[in-house]
Amino acid sequence: MIRLVHFIFLQIYWDLVLCQLHYIIPEESKHGTFVGRIAQDLGLEMGEINSRMLRIVSRDDREFFQVNLQNGILFVNNIIDREEICSDTAFCIIPLQVIVDKPVQMYQVEVEIEDINDNSPAFSSAVYNLVISEWKSAGSRFPLEGAVDADVGTNAIKNYELSVNDYFVLDFQKYMNEIRTLELVLKKPLDREKQSTLNLTLISYDGGKPRLSGTAQLNITVEDANDNSPTFDQPFYQCSVPEDASIGTLVVKLNATDLDQGRNGEIMYAFNKLSSTKIMNIFSLNPQSGEIKLIENLDFENTKRYELHVDAIDSGDQPMVGHCKVLVSVVDVNDNVPEIILTSLSVPIPEDSPLGTTVAIISVPDKDSGNNGKVKCEISQNMPFKINPALMGHFSLTVNAPLDRELVSKYEVKITATDEGSPPLSVSKTLDLDISDVNDNSPYFMQSTDTVIVKENNPPGSLIYTASAVDPDVGQNSLISYSIIESTIDGIPISSYISISPENGKLFALFSFDHEHLSYFQCFIKATDAGVPRRSFSLVLNIFIEDLNDNAPSFALLGSSALIKAPKTVQPGQLITKVKAVDLDSGYNAWLSYSFMDLPTNIPFSISQQSGEIHVRRLFTDSDNEEYKLTVVAKDHGEPVMTATAPIFVSLVDLGEIFYNSPDTSLDENILDINVYLVVAICTISTIFLITLIVFTILKWQKYKEEVNELKECYRICSNTGGSWMYSQESQSKLYLNSVQPKNDLMVFTPNSFHTPGINGVVDGVLISSSKIIGGRTC
Repeated sequence: MIRLVHFIFLQIYWDLVLCQLHYIIPEESKHGTFVGRIAQDLGLEMGEINSRMLRIVSRDDREFFQVNLQNGILFVNNIIDREEICSDTAFCIIPLQVIVDKPVQMYQVEVEIEDINDNSPAFSSAVYNLVISEWKSAGSRFPLEGAVDADVGTNAIKNYELSVNDYFVLDFQKYMNEIRTLELVLKKPLDREKQSTLNLTLISYDGGKPRLSGTAQLNITVEDANDNSPTFDQPFYQCSVPEDASIGTLVVKLNATDLDQGRNGEIMYAFNKLSSTKIMNIFSLNPQSGEIKLIENLDFENTKRYELHVDAIDSGDQPMVGHCKVLVSVVDVNDNVPEIILTSLSVPIPEDSPLGTTVAIISVPDKDSGNNGKVKCEISQNMPFKINPALMGHFSLTVNAPLDRELVSKYEVKITATDEGSPPLSVSKTLDLDISDVNDNSPYFMQSTDTVIVKENNPPGSLIYTASAVDPDVGQNSLISYSIIESTIDGIPISSYISISPENGKLFALFSFDHEHLSYFQCFIKATDAGVPRRSFSLVLNIFIEDLNDNAPSFALLGSSALIKAPKTVQPGQLITKVKAVDLDSGYNAWLSYSFMDLPTNIPFSISQQSGEIHVRRLFTDSDNEEYKLTVVAKDHGEPVMTATAPIFVSLVDLGEIFYNSPDTSLDENILDINVYLVVAICTISTIFLITLIVFTILKWQKYKEEVNELKECYRICSNTGGSWMYSQESQSKLYLNSVQPKNDLMVFTPNSFHTPGINGVVDGVLISSSKIIGGRTC
């Protein structure tokens, strides 16, 4: 019963697939009548019927058909009377649009309604009275009103029959397989004296199975009358009138002549009784001149042509009538503006939509015909979209250029539909198209490298820096979390030194820094968004520990004092000894100056403020003491100033009592003795410190590994419930806060370099050899 007739206008526009199906059903089919397996014919799986939201859009408000969403079968929803919906056409088509989404697809489906023979031929009247003059010659023709059958095709009227008689036969002409004229033809002249009346039966048959018929009675009265009836110039007139013709426009002027004279030759024009009221409401006929004019506006979209039956009647005692037909064709003019109907719209549009993605399906019908009904669509300029013709009267709006929500988040697309009439008519409609965000932008810092200076002896937990990254995306794609990429400083995880808040990027010092042990280190802060997939960016942070004056100078002397023997014959300016103090601070805090403390002004010695060299100011005299106690003060330049003192005893002796070659020799020996003891003391202390540090590191590393294993196990359990990386960050912060903050030795920093002494690893191309996996992720 179902036939797939043909595919029409197969076009593919990226995601939009268009095709046409054709089904045929008879009219008067009951509710639920099977029409076709539409889902199967369209190549849809059963599971796609609901998931892709299959629906039917009909141009008529009456829903004649529905689709069973369980099996994809198209069935009759309301009984269809072909004569009601297609009274003026023989070929009855109900167009349907089948639309599915995700992705958007539209299919054109036509259901042809087959006519059944459910209407009998019917005459407008059961009895027709005719008056025919006996003077009519054989072959005279008398038009009859034909029957009407609402059915079409083979079910329409196919034949007429007349009851058996001696005078008349029927003659009918067919045009395009339809009977257009029905005439009663006189076989031989009438003789009123023999038979003044005839009663004939006219039967009309259609071509259906079974054949149906209708009857009418013809009552013919034979009278004496004029022997000549009016005759038109032509039995059939054709003319055309534009549909926008004004009222009063002359349509056609008829002309009939009568060979009779006098009153029998005077002609009046009138519409035949066969003419409908509709005809007479639109056209007027001047009885004297035969001019037919408009008395009502025409509309090509409602009626394309009119058939008028006009009689010419003479004024004789027995009026005679001539007949003609006038076929008035209505010429279409461009008087209907196209209509824009949004059939389907898929918004918002993801900004990563590929070229050719279908955004909307638009239907643009125009009630006009020919070029007046042909429509083309355009959209506003400089838009990343284009409009493509699909099936007749339909267009698809597709993506034609890359979209970027960060540049333009919303488009107002103006669609203009213009027909090809003269003058052309157009209509516009504006679509608001929102662009949805995808995670196509990484977070970024305003600068890839930054420097932080932290004063030593800072309180643990103090804020030293705030990292701030921005992400042009929106929503979840712009939510940024911060973390420290794990590396080591002299084998100790950097997370033991600092921690960062994932939410706000605040960087905290976990312990009090000591410039003398750690003057510089480098860390890498990573900003990660919450999009899918996640994107990240790194910041290189150079952290300098600013020195404070927290170390007092100390003299490099053995014991609590030094004894210097000087010959009494020493000359002024002669060097007798040199003192040396050291300061663990740096810069101005370690810049030392030397002076004597509380000595009389006439003392024979002086000290260099910069070098600490002690010289003889003047020659010794007999009044000078044999021994002098000099208190040397070493003072740094820090804030506050810190000092150290050292006593030096100078004994004046004769030249023979000491082995005295030169001041420089004495100085070198004294300094050499001091340096030897100082080196031995430093090595001893360093060895003890190194052994203690190794033992401490081994113990804490063992504890650190146990905490990491515990954290991994906790993360494995919690990830099944929370699923949040924030948990691992919190655990990591707790782990590092429980660790001890070791100090490092002095480091050398090279500006503009990612390589840092004591830090191993790779960040954005820089090698990191000892990265740690904390909380299930690599920092």
